[in-house]
Amino acid sequence: MKKKKPKFERYGWRKKKKLSKSWRRPRGIDNKMREHIAAKGAMVNSGYRGKKEERGLHPSGVREVPVFNVNDLAKAVSVPTPVPVAARIASGVGRRKREQIEEEAAARGIKVLNPKQESR
Repeated sequence: MKKKKPKFERYGWRKKKKLSKSWRRPRGIDNKMREHIAAKGAMVNSGYRGKKEERGLHPSGVREVPVFNVNDLAKAVSVPTPVPVAARIASGVGRRKREQIEEEAAARGIKVLNPKQESR
């Protein structure tokens, strides 16, 4: 079974409202996290890095390809990769072109990661 990576959060972010959660290396001389006290959380280091072939993949295990128009779908399929490809339609694409891209993707058998939500 694969071990889960710890969440690397900034030391003391719960104590001060002005501190963000984003990781910052603890540098204080008395800081317990810097001294690697286990109860204070894990420190970022290279041993937590993922496998090279798994890096950059979508959580579902597919390679994401940004799509701006219908022609980009053809380019996405033409590149041979060992993992399947899924399309993510760019946020700036309008309704009409989005519908065209989704129809073409369905015809080519490409999964769209952010399809248009059906209005209720």
